[in-house]
Amino acid sequence: MKFLFVHQNMPGQYREILQWLTAQNAGHEIVFLTQRKDVQLKGVHTLSYQPFHRPGKDAFGLSKDWEAAAGAGFGAVQALQEFQRETGFKPDIILGHTGWGEMSFLKDLWPDVPVIGFFEYYYNMDGGLVGFDPEAPPNPQTPFFNRARNVVPWINLGAVDQGHVPTYWQRDRFPDVFHDKMYVCHDGIRCDRLGLDQSASVGLGRLDQPLTRNDEVVTYIARNMERARGFHVMMRALPEIQAARPNARILMIGGNETSYGRESSHPGGLRGEMEAELGDRVNWDRVHFLGRVPYDDLCRIIQISSCHIYLTMPFVLSWSLLESMAMQATVVAADVAPVREAITHGETGMLVDFFDPSALAAQVVDVLARPDDYAHLGPNARAHVLRDYDFLTRCLPEHIRQINQLVTTAAPIQI
Repeated sequence: MKFLFVHQNMPGQYREILQWLTAQNAGHEIVFLTQRKDVQLKGVHTLSYQPFHRPGKDAFGLSKDWEAAAGAGFGAVQALQEFQRETGFKPDIILGHTGWGEMSFLKDLWPDVPVIGFFEYYYNMDGGLVGFDPEAPPNPQTPFFNRARNVVPWINLGAVDQGHVPTYWQRDRFPDVFHDKMYVCHDGIRCDRLGLDQSASVGLGRLDQPLTRNDEVVTYIARNMERARGFHVMMRALPEIQAARPNARILMIGGNETSYGRESSHPGGLRGEMEAELGDRVNWDRVHFLGRVPYDDLCRIIQISSCHIYLTMPFVLSWSLLESMAMQATVVAADVAPVREAITHGETGMLVDFFDPSALAAQVVDVLARPDDYAHLGPNARAHVLRDYDFLTRCLPEHIRQINQLVTTAAPIQI
């Protein structure tokens, strides 16, 4: 089968299915259209493109997202037209992320090629990021910007044959008219590669000995240490955690940028702002900011964790949460709707009020003080991920079923 994957930040959500397809030795031809030029995957032809047009600094705000998306979409089409002229390539199926406009015009290039579009998020005035944080209330223009940002998914609703969303919470962010065209299935977690490792250890530069599961380790992971992922709440919980558990080490993983929501005005970013706010109330010698770490190191850090903290405003669920659950981490997480889809309080993790650092600290302290009382959470969490999110047994079969029922120009994929 001839596949075309589309994502500006290759491989994006397609990491696992790409690895599986290329390992099958089934003669598939796989092309990945992306803006990246630094990614090469065995068995995959990387085709890079650049947007045909980018909005200027003085572009009208309400149309700026669509202007950028249209430029990306037309740049993508031009790259594919040239590639087809040079190689004769025409896909049997197209799978790609709809969020940045790259998919918007592919049906105009190949009307008869089926398209499965990944729909990630739809902006509303309630139930999600907007309006959740009282420290960042929406301004009078926010409803107009929300509707304008949703132009891209509306355009792509008519440009795909099938939509794909990873969770029911994400699906329900979209208007009902989208739902009949969507199937819900996570990208997939490789539980066969993730699990409990009693022998795991992590060396840190300023420690004489590696940390192991015998140490008291609290972990926090986010792509970026930002408000949307509760970094400020995590930081404000540190004084109480350290007062009750003075031997605990806090390992913080993530960049110091902002992916979602408002940026900090502090020169040191939100981390600098919170360090200034907390001052000497925190023993900084026992707090380790590790930045972004390689995936294998991230897994080892989770495997030595005594308590893993996952905080988020109502937004897209992080892979790291499900991967941590697959490794039997004892998770304390924010009690918000997308998290409740993955965690049942007291069964697969513990949930706390996002806005209450003292409640977060109290729950973490209790987990550290009475580990036997929480020992059931990790195994239950892994069992839940295996049942609902495992790539090989749950997600891959559904993704392949969706592909096979759309493709008529090639033999069905066999699992």
